[in-house]
Amino acid sequence: MADSAMNGNLNGQRPLPARLLGVGVRGARTVTRAAGIDRAVEVAAEEAIVAAVESEAVERALARVLEGPAVEEAVQGALGSDAVKRALLEALDSELVDEVWRRLLASEEAQQLVERIAEAPELRAAISAQGVGLIGDIGRTIGRAARHLDDTLERLARRILLRQPRQEPVDHAGVVSRVLAFAVDAAFVNLGFSALAAVAALIDSAITGNGHGVSSLALALGSAAWLTLGALYLVGFWCLAGQTPGMRFIRIRLDLEGKGLPFGRALSRLIGFGLGVLTFGIGFLGIVFNGRRRGWEDQLSDTDVVYEEDRSESAPWSRLEEPMAAVEPGPAA
Repeated sequence: MADSAMNGNLNGQRPLPARLLGVGVRGARTVTRAAGIDRAVEVAAEEAIVAAVESEAVERALARVLEGPAVEEAVQGALGSDAVKRALLEALDSELVDEVWRRLLASEEAQQLVERIAEAPELRAAISAQGVGLIGDIGRTIGRAARHLDDTLERLARRILLRQPRQEPVDHAGVVSRVLAFAVDAAFVNLGFSALAAVAALIDSAITGNGHGVSSLALALGSAAWLTLGALYLVGFWCLAGQTPGMRFIRIRLDLEGKGLPFGRALSRLIGFGLGVLTFGIGFLGIVFNGRRRGWEDQLSDTDVVYEEDRSESAPWSRLEEPMAAVEPGPAA
């Protein structure tokens, strides 16, 4: 009998109770579909799932999972995965990224961003600071080289004239530093005079109509004007700042502690400078052989020309203090 039941099952015939249960299930499904109960059950189950996901308990559970080491380990593993690296490289090399960049750079918003950055006062100030800083760096470099040449020239001149070498270094400017400063000042004076002479020549040519050279009188007047402009240049900067632009570039100044030279002393200094030039440099020999490196212009005005301290500032971000680590509050007493 058992063999016949087994044979019946093998032939596709299920037992009677199983067939009755299957008919009941199919009938229940048909009834629920017809009555719309299955849809209501699905909606109720969906709302129950949504309510469960939006609950505070699920939120806390997700927060604990995200803050735990499992997520960090998974992210680190993904970043270190060769498959992820290949996928990212392929994405960056794809034409889609190139198209996105082309559209982004061609967009009106990108152009407006570039214009706003170019018009930003911070950017203009940074460019100006870089330009001024470059000129200052060049001046500091030339000034350091001039200091060494000052000492070298002085040792050589003292050795040739059988003078005792200087025993201790001094902070007074020597011949090379002063000559370089004067050369820079002469360039400024010549530029200013050339501009004035060009304007005067245009006015004279327009009035007289004579463009056939310069007369002796005009040459004499031009020379006098050049000397006057140079004298005003030197006296003006000595009185206002205690140093000329050339002296500032080479990093030397009068020892006035940031004050200007009084007009009377500035005029005396100008006279001493002129006498040194008229005597073919005899008045400047004291810069080499005097203990304080003083020429006639320094002695008449009772001033000294000294080196400026090298105050090259570091970058602003290098002076930023590191943020202090947060101190965890200790247990309450």
